[in-house]
Amino acid sequence: MKLLSLLLVSFSLLIACGEAQPHLEEIRERGELRVLTRYAPTSYYVKGESLAGFEYELAQQFAKHLNVKLKIIVPDNLGDMLQLIEQGKADIAAAGLTVTPSRKDIIRFGPVYQEVTQQLVYRQGTKKPRNITALKEGQLEVVANSSHVEQLQSHQQEIPALDWLENSELDSSGLLELVQLEMIDYTIADSNEIAANQTLFPELRVAFDISEPQPLAWAMPLAEDGSLYDEMVTFFDNMNASGDLDRLTAKYYGHIRRFDYVDTRAIHRRILTHLPTYQSTFEQAANDYNFDWRLLAAISYQESHWNPQAVSSTGVKGLMMLTQATAKQMGIENREDPTQSIHGGAAYLASIRKRLPERIVEPDKTWIALASYNIGLGHVEDARVLTEKAGKNPNLWPDIKAHLPLLSKKKWYEQTRHGYARGGEPVRYIENIRRYYDILLHDQQKNVSSKPNIDKQNPPAAL
Repeated sequence: MKLLSLLLVSFSLLIACGEAQPHLEEIRERGELRVLTRYAPTSYYVKGESLAGFEYELAQQFAKHLNVKLKIIVPDNLGDMLQLIEQGKADIAAAGLTVTPSRKDIIRFGPVYQEVTQQLVYRQGTKKPRNITALKEGQLEVVANSSHVEQLQSHQQEIPALDWLENSELDSSGLLELVQLEMIDYTIADSNEIAANQTLFPELRVAFDISEPQPLAWAMPLAEDGSLYDEMVTFFDNMNASGDLDRLTAKYYGHIRRFDYVDTRAIHRRILTHLPTYQSTFEQAANDYNFDWRLLAAISYQESHWNPQAVSSTGVKGLMMLTQATAKQMGIENREDPTQSIHGGAAYLASIRKRLPERIVEPDKTWIALASYNIGLGHVEDARVLTEKAGKNPNLWPDIKAHLPLLSKKKWYEQTRHGYARGGEPVRYIENIRRYYDILLHDQQKNVSSKPNIDKQNPPAAL
């Protein structure tokens, strides 16, 4: 009788509480994860014909972990995003949000996955501000509702004359471009955003840090019952333990940490003076061999700086710097002929890519093929063997590139079939090509909207 009474009391309590459905269960029942993000090189953008971005791919992985579809929602500005997540209009905000005390009062943060530092940016050729006190001499503009505003407000307590404008229409990338164009004097951006944008805006310079390193995390409604948070903790634990988070970080940031001002300025000039002569040929070769033409153009720039008469000390020639043996293999008669060189290089790269195991997927397959284009498939296979022996994934470029430099060390190359190689060269080679590729993508998109064609009221689920 007592047991029956306890059951009846429990049942009554469940009814009184309305039997609220756990957040995680609601997401799984609906079959989609609703994610707020923003258009930015560090978050979500168009790359060629597809969607990309660190936050986008990370959210894709989380949706896969939950076995649901991903639905991307892009608010008009940061203020709207914070308001939407505070009101529970989406499940998470994945947009490189800094964890701050004031934000923790209105939203809940998940596990920290990255750290950034806020930095003051100015344009080369103008006077570098010595410290934050000197900012009163110029126009400082920052993103409205950002952590940068909070940081400035904390500095303003000590420097009452500190003044700035808050822009609710542009994001950090937009304000960085205004500094590049000399339309404003300064802005503040996170260190990862500056690194991602510096090859696009080569005149930008960092004057100084205005904060200590700060954590980034996904945000959820403060009322979240803990079920989604707990699953998020499990997800990030798995991503860290497997090395997948490090690999994703390397994929989006590994090639942009080295900034070469002179080289970056040079490619921007040659995009105007040299590229138009060869663009249609790159496009045709890309269509014939299933590449993005801008990738072929980036490879050619790395090889020859788009000089059809280029010749190296080892005798390789032309826009794609083909060896005599490769030219003969590809049926190329004149390596200095731009059309023959471009088609020959594309055909050779495609032949290498075809020889790689089917279990290697894109974009890793293209980077591994490019490493082979540079150093030879045999040496890359040796690096893949070393990668596997180390317990890493021989089908992932970030893991392979960590082991390629070992081929120049006797302890390691004696274990390989093809012996010594300057394994650091293909790593730098591909980092350069990826930077050039990013610049070419941005150049082609700057005169049109770079935002995916998405209905913000009812955006489609991402694949």
